[in-house]
Amino acid sequence: MKSLWGGPDNDDEEGQGPASTRPRAEDNAPDEHTRLLPNRVESANYLSPDDPAVTPYNLWSVRIVRYLTILFTLLSFFWWTILLVSTFVTPPGFHTRGSGFFPFSYASLALANLLFTLIFFAIPSKAVRVLSVVMGGLLLINTILLLAVEKTRHEEGWVGMVSVLWALLMAVWTLGTDRLVEWGKSEEEERLTGRAETRRTLGEWSAVLVSVVSMVVLTVVIFLVTCTLMLRSLDASLKPPGELYWVDGDKYMIHVYCHGNGTDSKGAELPTVLLEGGEGTVEDGLWQFAENALKNGSISRYCFADRPGLAWSDTAPSPLSAGMAAEAVSEALARAGEDGPWVSAGIGSIYSRIFSARHGSEVKGLLLIDPLHEDLLDRVGSPTRGFLLWIRGILSPLGLDRIPGALFRGRSRADRVWGRSAYQTGKFVFAKLQENLVADTLSKRDIASSRAIQYPDVPLTVVSSGLKIRKESEWEDKQRDLTHITRNLNNWDIVDEAPHEVWDTPEGRDMIERRMKQLVYG
Repeated sequence: MKSLWGGPDNDDEEGQGPASTRPRAEDNAPDEHTRLLPNRVESANYLSPDDPAVTPYNLWSVRIVRYLTILFTLLSFFWWTILLVSTFVTPPGFHTRGSGFFPFSYASLALANLLFTLIFFAIPSKAVRVLSVVMGGLLLINTILLLAVEKTRHEEGWVGMVSVLWALLMAVWTLGTDRLVEWGKSEEEERLTGRAETRRTLGEWSAVLVSVVSMVVLTVVIFLVTCTLMLRSLDASLKPPGELYWVDGDKYMIHVYCHGNGTDSKGAELPTVLLEGGEGTVEDGLWQFAENALKNGSISRYCFADRPGLAWSDTAPSPLSAGMAAEAVSEALARAGEDGPWVSAGIGSIYSRIFSARHGSEVKGLLLIDPLHEDLLDRVGSPTRGFLLWIRGILSPLGLDRIPGALFRGRSRADRVWGRSAYQTGKFVFAKLQENLVADTLSKRDIASSRAIQYPDVPLTVVSSGLKIRKESEWEDKQRDLTHITRNLNNWDIVDEAPHEVWDTPEGRDMIERRMKQLVYG
């Protein structure tokens, strides 16, 4: 049939006229579900979801994030190594007045978080992202506590601040990384397989399980560290009885406390008893003993200075020998205006002997309570003991003993700062580790030189534990040798049923108080 204009109506004859083409055009009209970019893989040639080519690494953004994560891991490992070394030898500028174990724990958490992220990079998990949010929240609380509380800020310094901020930033980074990989994985699966996969292989489920368990462990660790930091913040409110003085070029502070009158009723000057706690703090035992002796009139005045790392005193840079600790105590006493004369009385004796030797005529008497001989310093410096102390220090931020003690055993601030639980603190453990590291080298040299320069006419009294002497014949021989460090031995007393802390028994307290009175008023 001809058209109106005389031409053949081929469209009608072929069945492809406007009426027939209109529905097809409407079917192919773009809508909100149409891809903006064409699919580069024909629908008939979609890949299997298990094909290695189906990977989020195809996206440049995912690859860049992975390279940055590797870079951050290397930086974290470098920082972790510096903090590990500073436990044994403090690099210039890296001294922390706390234990140093808290910054190390934050560095370890950041490094572990990044390593787990790299291992399970291509297998994102919603559970991991939820745990990352919890970790980030806990680390934010740690950051606030560390920066807001003056005592923790003072003890951790810039090293601790950088460590906790880096751990927080890495927690946020791993959260964003996992979310980006999840998005990239869905995009590539839709492009290459036609749809985003919701199933996982057995290997992927195993990897997800391991990654979730790892993140749960890290979250629990951060929770425990947060609880311990809260306890430290609470303990910071306990004020010291004395004053803190900067020593060693204003690197750290030493606590000094004195009580009593340095003269008798006639105005004559009397020696001040200088207490030394030896293995523990002076406040836990000797302080109460000295207060009682002062009330009884056995002494007129006493002082004590907490060695670095004990009670209220800061820790010192490593290494720290007995001679260095004695010098720090001497400087703190001088800054406090205390210049003797002294009667040096202490348990353990190493520090008391070094102090006596270096102050010569200022020391009017030397009272050694169950003293440790320099030949036995190898016990203090045992490698096994040092390794166990280091492990205790690494675990100390978790508060595995402090937290239950505070919750269930009624341990107070005083218990944790200077009392029966003080040995659980990171500072105390670090101080003991420092003793261990140089006990058989630097400290042994210090005590040997002090014996050579000790004033020979200083009155000397030794009070020994009968229990230890009966237990070890070598201990008795070494006690006898220590009675000869001066030529002026007043007394050598053995208290039969007394332990190493001789004042813990009534007989020991009476004996020490009587001998102390003789040295002060003699």
